[in-house]
Order: sequence, then C-alpha cells, then structure tokens
Amino acid sequence: MEDLIGSFEKKDNVSLGKMLKEVENQTPLSLEILKLSSFRKGKAHIIGVTGPPGSGKSTLVGKMCKKLATMDLRIGVVCVDPTSPFTKGALLGDRIRMQELAKLPNVFIKSLATRGNLGGLASSTADIVQVLDAYEMDVILIETVGVGQIEFDVLGVADTVLLVSVPGLGDTLQTLKAGIMEIADIYVINQADRPGADESVKDLNLMVKESGKREWSPPIHKTVATQDSGIDELIHDITAHKKYLERSGLWKEKRQTRNVTRLYSMIESLLAQRVEDHINREESLKAKVQDVMKGERDPYTTSHEIVDRLIAKHNSYQYGG
Repeated sequence: MEDLIGSFEKKDNVSLGKMLKEVENQTPLSLEILKLSSFRKGKAHIIGVTGPPGSGKSTLVGKMCKKLATMDLRIGVVCVDPTSPFTKGALLGDRIRMQELAKLPNVFIKSLATRGNLGGLASSTADIVQVLDAYEMDVILIETVGVGQIEFDVLGVADTVLLVSVPGLGDTLQTLKAGIMEIADIYVINQADRPGADESVKDLNLMVKESGKREWSPPIHKTVATQDSGIDELIHDITAHKKYLERSGLWKEKRQTRNVTRLYSMIESLLAQRVEDHINREESLKAKVQDVMKGERDPYTTSHEIVDRLIAKHNSYQYGG
C-alpha cells in the first residue's frame, strides 16, 4: 500500500501507466488501486466527446488537447477504440493519430478496447477516469467509439458532453434527435468548411429550442479541426459550462450521483457472480438452467425460483433455520 501511495504522490507517467494497466486488466492489485484513488478523485473536469463515426472526433480531441496543454493544465486523454471481432484486440487508430500529443509532458493518453461493451465506452472507462482524476489531472477528455444512439454510458462519467457532427447529415440528425442528441451540453459541427454547415446549425438550433432546456442552453459551434478553426471558442464554452455546473450545484450533484451509481453497479456485478457460482455448485440448480436452455422450462419462473431459493438459504444461515 505504501508503494501505491508513493506512486500517487510522485505523479510520474511511468507509475500511472503501470497502475492503469493493472486496472484495465482487473488484476488483484487493481482493487487496492481503486480503493485508494476513490478518496482522491473529484477535482478534474471530465469532458466526454461523442458522435457518429467519421465526424472527426479524434482530430478535434487532439486539437483541444494541444490548446489546453498550453494553459499549464494536466490533461488525461482516454480513447475508446472498437474491438476487432476476429482478434478481440483494440483497433488503436486514435493512439496512432495522437502520437504527437504523447510528447507533451503534461498530457497522458490511454487507449481502451470496448471488448464488446455496447455503450460507447469500455467497461473499465470509469475506473481509468477515476485513477486519472486521483492523479490530479485538471482535465480528462474521453473520446467514445462513435456508435450512434447507444452512447449513453458517457453520461455516467462526464461532466460536460460534446456531440460532434458534420454538415449534411440530414435525416441522420432526425434519427439521432430522439436519442443521443438529448444528452449533449455543447454541439459541434466539425468540418464546417463543407457545404451544408449553416443548415446543420439551423437544424440544431431548432432542436435545442424544442428540447426545452432553460438554465443551460447548449451552444452550437462550427469547427474545422484540421485547421484549428473554432477551437478557442469551443474551449471557452467548455469552461463556461464548468462554471455553470459549479454555480448551480450540479458539479457536486453529478459526483454524488456518480458515486451511488457506481456502488449499485458493483453490487449488481458481485451479486451476479455470486449467483453464478452458487448455481455451478448445486446440481439441482444446474439442472434447471439446462432445462431452460433446452426450452423445457421458461426463464421467468425459473429465475424467481432460483432467487427465492438463494434468499431462503441465506436466511436459514443467518437465523439458524
């Protein structure tokens, strides 16, 4: 434990990289790292960058990171890459595109594979972000995979959500409207030098008005990330959103909600594992599962029977029945 505390105090990237590797691989040491970092987190501004594939999220994150790095801020970048269906490895395109950022002394980049997770984030993202936060990063940028409406996981991690789009999406914007469009705090039309940028801004303005958001009206930015155009203005509004969160009390509220959500998530995970272990130990329960697999029993009745049996068994142990 003293070695871990020393690693947090040193704040060097080598120690950080080793700890994040432990956390990503869920080793026995990772639990100690997460316990320790849990009491040190809560200060970083966590920015989620999401949106459809091909909208230039990686380029935009890279440009934002370079600008923020000049402000004497410590920055963590988490790039979530899709997992290959064949090798199960990450297609680390983001790491390749961001190599120049890795040369900056105040920037740390971590790429993660989704490993089948469908929420736009890797299952270990929240843990990785927690360690980066505990390492006293000022800003943490999370770039999601870019899978469309199902990227709601970013809401559970980020303080500020950027939705990046491109001109000419047309019907795609309407499709996204009922889903991911509603989670953004700031909208970005990237590649705004392409035809249709002004029309996309008008569409977004209309959607923002229809959403009924009052206290914070999501601003809409046009950027051309490849040319550094619009980046300063975007960072200005990201900073403004942080001040709004602090002023309104939402900064603290988001963190409290995040803490409880993670608690319940961990409880569910532990319970699921304990139930599976118990089923594997009891032949009669394994037989019920086999019957469900064969279609000879329905899963609804069987699930209630298994849970009721486990609870009854627990009570008999507890009260000596």
